[in-house]
This record gives sequence, structure tokens and C-alpha cells, in this order.
Amino acid sequence: VEEQRARWERKRSRTAKELLETEHKYLEQLDLVVTFFVTILKAKGTLKPAVLETIFGPLESIYSASHVLSLHLERGNLGPGLENFCQNFELYGHYAENLEQANKTLKEQLRKNKSFRRFKKLQEARPQFQGRKLEDLLPLPLQRLHQYKHFLRDLLENTSPDSAEYQKLAKAMKSVSEVSRWVQDIICKRENSLQLLRVQKLLKGQKTQVLTPGRWYIREGWLLVVPSKGEELKRRMFFLFSDIFIATKPCHPLHPLNSNKLACRAVYPLHQCIVDKVFGHTRSQGGLLSLSFPHKTLLLMSSDQQDIDDWYRSLRAAVR
Repeated sequence: VEEQRARWERKRSRTAKELLETEHKYLEQLDLVVTFFVTILKAKGTLKPAVLETIFGPLESIYSASHVLSLHLERGNLGPGLENFCQNFELYGHYAENLEQANKTLKEQLRKNKSFRRFKKLQEARPQFQGRKLEDLLPLPLQRLHQYKHFLRDLLENTSPDSAEYQKLAKAMKSVSEVSRWVQDIICKRENSLQLLRVQKLLKGQKTQVLTPGRWYIREGWLLVVPSKGEELKRRMFFLFSDIFIATKPCHPLHPLNSNKLACRAVYPLHQCIVDKVFGHTRSQGGLLSLSFPHKTLLLMSSDQQDIDDWYRSLRAAVR
């Protein structure tokens, strides 16, 4: 038991030391943004207060909270310091929500506002920045949130459940996990929106509405359509979403406007779809899928076994 405790204590001390060292480095980087951008921009009035707020969000509050945390860590108040820091994790969620708009506004200001463009270039040329751009520093809080989660998990694993500090660390771990899920959700939704927008732009015309609230992109790929009356196999590009399955074919390569686009051939709603493997249970070359809709049956084929298995799983999951 004594040996186990000594081992825990060694690991815990090592983690606490690393947490403090990385917190100092994180504070230095945040300080660059707060001192050389936020504070000076406020004083100069180069950006309107609303624009400034949009670009930097709650960064000053995040910086202040980290400064307080580092003081606690320096004094060895690990548990109380992290417990006190708990309430600030919410700032990271709000920061993540704002980040996409922050990047958009920053790009817009750099395009339209000549004095801000000049100011940014001047600040980034300072030796303290070591060649880093403001764009490199803005995502730092989200990277740090991910690190906090790992540090807290390690500290919790190497703290005796009987100690008073264990409860404080457990509380902090719960807070950071909740905010991490919130941030992950924001990132997933943003990535999904980009995928929907990308597919919408690939399709010729605006007849097929891909951008619909609540719709999730799942996958895409080429499959062969097996016609019902002995005609030739047709190669089609398919897009699978959470509620629909879209069949497309490339537009004519010589078309003046749409040569790199896809024409929508059919949109199949998934709520009444039944998916079956016709063959492909064995390790044979590829397989055949049957998609039954109320008024149509679609036979899809691929010569790649892995591909047809993946499509089968994805379609089954989407229908479910």
C-alpha cells in the first residue's frame, strides 16, 4: 500500500508540474493577443466595440481565469485551484460557439479595413510573436481545453479516493468533460454544415435542396446501378444523408458552366426504405445491395467487397 501511494504521489507530482509549466506557456501566448491586440485596439478605436467583441469573444475573461489558476498551482493548491477554475470552463464553450463567426469577421475586416490590416501586420512582426499570426493564436483555448481534460484525468487516477482533494478534482473533471462534449458537438455541427454546403455546390441548379436543418451528411461514393431490364450497368455518384439518398451523374465534360458538376437523377427518402444484401455475404468479389422503396427497387453493385459492406452498414444505420 505504501509503495502504491508513493507511486501515485510521484505520478501526481509529475502531472502537476507539467500542468503548471504548460499553463505558463499558454498564458504567455494568450498574453500576446490580449496585450498587443485587444488592449491596444480598445484604446486606439481601430475596430468598433461590437467587431472587437466578435473577433476576440471572452478571451480576456479566459486569460484572467488562467492567471488565477496558475497562481493556485504555483502555491501547490492543486485541488482548490482546479475546483475554483471549474466555473470558468463555460467560457470555453461560448468561445467555441463564437469561433467561426470570429474568423469570418477577422477576414472581413482584413479585406475592408486598411488601418486594421496595417496594425495586424505591425503587431505580428514583433519578436515576441516568433512569426506566429493572430489566426494561429485564436484557436489556442480549444486546444488547451483538450489538454485540461487529459491532465485532470491523470491527476484523478493518481489521487487516493479517500483524500479531500479527490472530490475537488472529480468535480473539475466532470465540468471539463461536459464542456468538451459541448465543444465537440459545435465542431461536428460546423463540419456537417460545410459538407452539406459542399454537396449543394456540386449539384447542378438549385432544384435539389441539400441544405436542410437537422440533416446530417453520412457518406458518398460511386456505385453501379443494375437496371431491371437487361440494359447496361450505369455508374452513378451517390450521396447518403440521415434522411435521404441522392443519385447523381456527371454533367457533360464540355458543358460551358456545369462541366465539373453533377446532375441529380433521383432523391430517395429513407423513412420507408428496406436495405438487403442480395449477395456479398461471402468473401467473393464485391456484392449487390437491394434498396426497396414503396414504388421502386434499386439494385446497387460494387466489385469492392469492403466498399459494399461499408455502404450496407451506413445505409442500415441511416434507415434505422
